[in-house]
Order: sequence, then structure tokens, then C-alpha cells
Amino acid sequence: MSTRIIIDTDPGVDDALTFLLALASPEIQLEALTTVQGNVTLEKATRNALSVLELANASHIPVAQGCSHPLVKSPHNSGEVIHGWSGMGQSNLPEPKSKIVDSHAIDYLIERFLAEPNEISLFTIGPLTNVALAIRKEPRIVSAIRELVIMGGAIRSGGNITPLAEFNIHEDPHAAYVVFHSGIPITLIPLDATYKCLLTSADVARLNKINSPIARFVRDATADYMAFYKQYEGFDGCALHDPLTLAAIIAPELLTLAEHYVSVDISGGVSTGKTFADFMKVWKKPPNMRVALDVKGREFVELFVERIMSLRGA
Repeated sequence: MSTRIIIDTDPGVDDALTFLLALASPEIQLEALTTVQGNVTLEKATRNALSVLELANASHIPVAQGCSHPLVKSPHNSGEVIHGWSGMGQSNLPEPKSKIVDSHAIDYLIERFLAEPNEISLFTIGPLTNVALAIRKEPRIVSAIRELVIMGGAIRSGGNITPLAEFNIHEDPHAAYVVFHSGIPITLIPLDATYKCLLTSADVARLNKINSPIARFVRDATADYMAFYKQYEGFDGCALHDPLTLAAIIAPELLTLAEHYVSVDISGGVSTGKTFADFMKVWKKPPNMRVALDVKGREFVELFVERIMSLRGA
């Protein structure tokens, strides 16, 4: 039986790749997308979500638009430097024909999870603003979410937006703090694992040996993303940060998971947004999540390429 999931997202190139991987994976039934500001503005994120679903012949999947600002800090939207002005690199997706649902993402999440408690998992691949506010508005959602899988954080790794913090958590650290300590069963996929899943330019070339609009989209969408990695990190490719969350369903054997007490710094100093684990148990607090600290990265990339090759698109 497929695992039913909702993805909360700020598309973003690797967000789009996550939708495609979910649609190409029989283990997953993608139920909905909810959008939040992060990589790009909320309006761009929502347009991108609708457009990518249409590209993949999946415009029947509902999209709910969420929060345009973090809980406390100002939005950064620095992802445009990496993901391109539109958030979709050099791709040129047409204006979507489909529309968002009437409900705000916060209300949509509450409604869906309370209607079917413990039946649907939530995957968050952007800032956690929508989820934190859903918890605050309706605390019963905590016991209704089957599992929460978060792409975010840097535990032993350095950060990718500050020397200490990962982008999704840093963009709304106060929301992350609420979610981390909510009591929802959490699996965290931090940079420690995602930076080991490197999609190379050779992988994209292999993918484009097939005549597919999906393959062409991956090539065009990742072009700016890869140029950024080449310039600043010296790598001919890009990391599959967000898609790796789906390994929790489609290939859990590739992840090395350990239970830890994890929190996030909201002090306002240089380490704001830093996620940290109490490895030495000095606080003597019980674990609040499973953390992926390692992954068989090349095996996941191969799985990703194989799955994407199976999609044809519109």
C-alpha cells in the first residue's frame, strides 16, 4: 500500500525534483502541496508548484497557498541567487491553468489531518512557518500527523546560509523550534546526509538521452543551480537536498538514522537557526526525533535518475 503524503514546500528547484520523484514512486501517493515563502516569494512558490504539477500531468493534486512571512524575522528569499529569479532555474514553464484551493494552507493542513488522523504523513521541504502556525491554531493536529519528515538543519555539518545554519531552519527558526518540540514523530534529513547525494552533470546528460519534457525540465531547472555549485563549491553538479526526504519511504535502507534530542538556536546571535543534537546526553532529555546522519548517496542518486526517467510528462 502506498504511503499518503502532503508536501509543504517553497519551490525551488530541488522542491520541484521532489514532486517529480514522488509522482514517479509507486510507494507514494502525493495528496497535496502547501506552499510557503522561502527560496522565493510566496507568489512565485505557488506558481511553481502549480506549473510543475501540470508538467507532470498531475494538476488534479490540490495546492494550498500559505504564509508569506516568517513568524518573527524578515523573509530572506536568498534562494533566488541559487534557483534563479523564478525559482525554476532556466526552465520556462507556462503560466499554470489550474488554481489554488480556497483554504489557506494552515487551515487546509488542519482540515486534512483531523479528517483522517494518522493516515497521512507530512513532508516539509521549506521553512516550517505553515506547520508551526497550524500547531498553534489547532493543537490536535499534533496527534493526527502520522509522521513528519523535515528537510532541514545541519547537525555535525556546517551551514549553507550562515556558517552554522541551514537555509530552511534559518529562514524561520522560531517556527522550527515550535515544530521540533511539538511531540509529532519527526525524521530530520539535514545537510549531513543531503550533501552526500550529488546529482552530476553526467547524470543529467544520461537522463536527457530520452526524449522527455520532464528530462528537459530537469536539465533546464538545474542549470543555474549547478552553476552556483560549480562557482562556490567546485562541484560539477548539485545536491538533492529535498528529494532525499522521500528516501524515508522509498529507500529507508539507504539512510543511517539515530534517535537524538535536537533543538534549534533562537537566541538572535551568530548561531541563530543552528540545529544541534545532544549527543552526549548532558541535558538528559529523551530523543524527540530520528536524524539521518549518513546516507548511501550514490545509490540514492541512481534511484532518483531511474525514477525520473520513467516519467514522460505533458
